[in-house]
Amino acid sequence: MLCLTALADPTRRRIVELLAREEYTAGEIVAEFALSAPAISQHLKILREAGLVTVRAEGQRRVHVLNPAGFAELDVWLHRMKRTWSQQAENPNNAQPARAVIKDEPAHEPAAADDGWEIIKMENP
Repeated sequence: MLCLTALADPTRRRIVELLAREEYTAGEIVAEFALSAPAISQHLKILREAGLVTVRAEGQRRVHVLNPAGFAELDVWLHRMKRTWSQQAENPNNAQPARAVIKDEPAHEPAAADDGWEIIKMENP
């Protein structure tokens, strides 16, 4: 889920918030921050690679646009989490107990695929 990694950075979250309101060129985005143009360019690249932002050419200009479809994976995950939390809140007696971690015990195998959970590997951008 690259979108979580991309959104972990406060500058990228702010860029997404700007693009949620309107389209911006890279230069207009740079003007909103106390960062260099290459730094903003790198942030935009990460957002594009995560599928959260697209860019289109308008003559010499490159216009950056929020890609709502890029948030679909995050939206599905958040809804699944909300459903889980809601079910636990409605019936706290059925909540799963916390699992104890024993240092000498070998690592457990990943959860079974039919339990509704997915293991997500997070990487630094």
